[in-house]
Amino acid sequence: MSSRDDELIKSYIDSPVKQRMLYKQTLLIVSISQIFGGAGLAAGITVGALLAQEMMGTDAFAGMPAALFTVGSAGAAFAVGRLSQRYGRRIGLTTGFVVGGLGAMGVVIAAIVNSIFLLFVFLLIYGAGTATNLQARYAGTDLAEKNQRATAISIAMVSVTFGAFAGPNLVGVMGVFATAIGIPALAGPFLLSGVAFLLAGFIIFLMLRPDPFLLVRKMEVYKQEPNDETLTLKETDLDENKRGIAVGATVMILSQMVMIAIMTMTPIHMTHHGHGLGAIGLVIGIHIGSMYLPSLVTGVLVDKIGRTAMAIAAGFTLLLAGLLAAFAPSDSILVLIIALSLLGVGWNFGLISGTAQIVDSTAASQRAKTQGTVDVFIALAGASGGAMSGMIVANMSYTILSLAGGGLSLLLIPVVIWSRRKGKRREESDV
Repeated sequence: MSSRDDELIKSYIDSPVKQRMLYKQTLLIVSISQIFGGAGLAAGITVGALLAQEMMGTDAFAGMPAALFTVGSAGAAFAVGRLSQRYGRRIGLTTGFVVGGLGAMGVVIAAIVNSIFLLFVFLLIYGAGTATNLQARYAGTDLAEKNQRATAISIAMVSVTFGAFAGPNLVGVMGVFATAIGIPALAGPFLLSGVAFLLAGFIIFLMLRPDPFLLVRKMEVYKQEPNDETLTLKETDLDENKRGIAVGATVMILSQMVMIAIMTMTPIHMTHHGHGLGAIGLVIGIHIGSMYLPSLVTGVLVDKIGRTAMAIAAGFTLLLAGLLAAFAPSDSILVLIIALSLLGVGWNFGLISGTAQIVDSTAASQRAKTQGTVDVFIALAGASGGAMSGMIVANMSYTILSLAGGGLSLLLIPVVIWSRRKGKRREESDV
């Protein structure tokens, strides 16, 4: 951090008014970047499986693109978390978005030369944009009070809706454009992804000053007093924090795995039943919109009625989504839209409630690093869901995949109930 940045941060430490202004400014900047990040994320998700199917000539590995860019996002989540912890959100998020943008451009090159090897390599790199787009939600919480953290997360996420809905619905347009300049049609959306991720990184780099995370970290250091209360962390507090991190991570991991598995194979399922790119783009676009658009309401609910209640709601919503997807008539786009919408809403409930729990359970001295580590496991869970989804559909059916995903989501309920009961027992023993 430069001396100029250090002086700027110090000017905010003793001014609550400036801190509130920076909080609002940070949410605005992150929201703008998320519009472009959402477009970059959604365009690649929509056609990734179809591009792999076309290049490899089989459905069995159609889930590999989602698995690969999700594995890539796991590595990127770790790196972005470490960079953010050391240098702040601005450097961490900028780096992630730029790397993701370069990966998307590499996918286009792989499609042009028809190289499966290059496709897999650049899909891994493209995953950095996915991870960064998800980690940007944490930036909104850095200056938020505890009773507004979930709302802050939701404000940062809801802007993704605009880009997320536009991305899949530009698939046809980008396909025509790509064909016109001699590029395979299914590689066209990755052009959009590359430009969108690079623009998101450019916005963060230029505008996220002073860095909110560096400010909070400085404030935490200055507020500490050298007395017994601050020098000694109670064992009960430490246990509470560890349990909070574990439960928050579990909620997000299961939500991600179920959502990725069903979403990844829906375009393939629709293609098998005669639906075109326009219909696929509509279904996936609405699904991704449903992942982010409910965020404003979800954030308020998580802050008002609690993390636990909304995590349980996530489990039931994902179950209903799996059941509807499993039994949707093959020619009914409407039922698929409803099923995929519920899938997005359930994921939204799980992500925001789990993220709020993670923020509640971490101090600034370790927060970004812990958040990055948790997102690694979320990404790996998504990679597992994406990889297994293709094999399940190829060897069984989309119906079995959807039923399995719905059943898996029910594990959320005993996890959060266990945590709540253990917390109550701890409180009773301390009385």
